[in-house]
Amino acid sequence: MRARSIRFFLAAFLFMTAMGMVQAEIPDGGRPSCVLPGRWLAPATGRELSNSEAIASMAGRPVVLLGESHANPADHRWQLHVLAALHAHNPDMAIGFEAFPRDVQPVLDRWVGGHMDEEGFLDETGWKKVWGYDAGLYMPLFHFARMHRVPMVALNVRRELVIQARRLGWANVPANERQGLGNPKPATQAYRERLRRIYESHRPKEGGDEGDFERFVEAQLTWDRAMAEKLAETRRGGGFPLVVGIVGRGHLEYREGIPRQLDDLGISESGVYLTFGEKDPCGEIDDRGMAIADVLFGLDAEKPGDAVLQGPRLGVSLDDKQGEVRILAVIGGSIAEATGILKGDVLLEAAGQRIAGNEDIVAIVGRQAPGTWLPLKVRRDGAERDLVAKFPPRP
Repeated sequence: MRARSIRFFLAAFLFMTAMGMVQAEIPDGGRPSCVLPGRWLAPATGRELSNSEAIASMAGRPVVLLGESHANPADHRWQLHVLAALHAHNPDMAIGFEAFPRDVQPVLDRWVGGHMDEEGFLDETGWKKVWGYDAGLYMPLFHFARMHRVPMVALNVRRELVIQARRLGWANVPANERQGLGNPKPATQAYRERLRRIYESHRPKEGGDEGDFERFVEAQLTWDRAMAEKLAETRRGGGFPLVVGIVGRGHLEYREGIPRQLDDLGISESGVYLTFGEKDPCGEIDDRGMAIADVLFGLDAEKPGDAVLQGPRLGVSLDDKQGEVRILAVIGGSIAEATGILKGDVLLEAAGQRIAGNEDIVAIVGRQAPGTWLPLKVRRDGAERDLVAKFPPRP
């Protein structure tokens, strides 16, 4: 989830000038780059850092948070390079992953110990169902951990808890169903405003009142708190290793999300490190005096042949129980909405294949080529209906 603040270019230019930030020559996109590709920048001071300075600044932190856009290969390559540099600096480390719920920790331990192959590892962690992104983006990170016997830590909780917080509100989730989580620290007004923009852009077709937005915020805080608690537990679990978190950047930007929850847990010196694209808007670097990260690394602008592996999406929230996959919500403006899928529909078939779990429909949709049609069968009000999802051609 990548939260974006909007700034006029003039405001961004004045900010960059005042901060003394280095800008590149104007690229083909027609504007200066805020962070030079291949360089490190500390936004709070506007100072460029050498590679050794940047790595040393990370190595001195109790927790290092490396953000990502989940489907961006460049982010994962950068994470791998940073992990290698940090390991050379301090091999006493552990790597936490948002991608895994805590109950698969024994599988991660077996993988790091060299006791299973890739196929078994992905199968036993429920990768396709739980995470669903292209495993090829993450396997180099997993192999790095196994090669160097660096512990991998499952940071997340089962999605069912987040769904409960989204449906009921955190206060109404029974204590014995909270998977051991404490109460999240409330969101700041700035975080709420960023989440409001995300909520409005993904508002369910059926709309939503202010109470629905509050539950949306509480679901996000549940996710943030879960990962923060596991990071803190790993840091304090013995030996005080350097703990690196591999998580979505939306949980980190402007030191909201996980960093704020870590502060509440007594770990106030965590570091947030993000990539920044050559064509990313300069105004995003600062929001009301708060830098988007402690340190940024500049990436080249995407080239036409550089695939960001963001597969097609129907635009629905799913829940699978007792062999049925039910639609929890339909996102406004999505392919699902255009198809006529409704909240409460049960997905029975896609492309003639029976749908028994979330991973089935995720896999089928993920294979859908741009510009093609996907036949669907749903059950609604006791009757079966045939629908056709039409995926737009590639721009």
